[in-house]
Amino acid sequence: MSPEQDIDALQRKIAKAREQIGTRIVGQKEVLEQLLVCILADGNALLESNPGLGKTTMVRTVAEVTDLQFSRIQNTPDLMPSDITGTEIIRETDSGREFVFEKGPVFANVVLADEINRATPKTQAALLEAMQEKQVTAAGETYELPRPFFILATQNPIDQSGTYALPEAQTDRFMLKLLVDYPDYDEERTIVDMYTAGAEQVPVERSLTRSEIQEIQQLVREMPIADDLLDRAVQLVRRTREADDIEFGASPRASMALVQTAKARAFLRGRSHVTGEDIEALAAPVLRHRIIVDFRAEREGRTADDLIAALME
Repeated sequence: MSPEQDIDALQRKIAKAREQIGTRIVGQKEVLEQLLVCILADGNALLESNPGLGKTTMVRTVAEVTDLQFSRIQNTPDLMPSDITGTEIIRETDSGREFVFEKGPVFANVVLADEINRATPKTQAALLEAMQEKQVTAAGETYELPRPFFILATQNPIDQSGTYALPEAQTDRFMLKLLVDYPDYDEERTIVDMYTAGAEQVPVERSLTRSEIQEIQQLVREMPIADDLLDRAVQLVRRTREADDIEFGASPRASMALVQTAKARAFLRGRSHVTGEDIEALAAPVLRHRIIVDFRAEREGRTADDLIAALME
């Protein structure tokens, strides 16, 4: 099989995986696409929405369709770092007692950190090394996490009692921030009909293996991008540091994320090249959590997405 045929086969498989996810998740096409883009770009995603919009089901379905090991962490104020990374325990052996490291739920391919802002800063910090270096250090030993590895975290923007805002250093480690909105009438009616009649869960078919995901990630990294589009991405991120309405702009990590996710979106859509549309479509998900809106713009009711759209114009 030639390299072109191999790439075509992988693009067909990712298209089938997307179709399978769509059989269980009604609507949310843009969010699903961006979630898959984040996975193909080998990044972490932060999903924000009101309760009951299917964030957990969405992440679990992605893990099922892609043959990835799934783990869920329910964040609460009393959760300790060792509850995430793991801890040393004493185990009886033939030669006596010995300390053994018992791996925590972070040792999976897809880790759903549910309501991440309910964990204390100390516990949130336990995820920083895993998100960036894809490893865990415990009791002086460093353990590699399984590959591919993603942290997909959720947070509720409404109920802020008993929550701890994510520090900028941690939000910057999320490649994308996805906003999950309410379905429209027809979609909501389909959801109600689907989940109140018959089986509890719509079955999905496994369409993509771990090794194929890693192969796609490598292809995405190697995808060429035209110099003018690379300049456009970098200039957009740099403008966030100069805009009067933005108190704190995005770092070079945002520039890298914007280019990498644009490549992943192009691959997901069956192309071998990046277009300006890819960069425009991903500008808000890449930047909205990396900038701090000036108090005057906030007083006028303008959001981070509004400012990003103005910068793109």
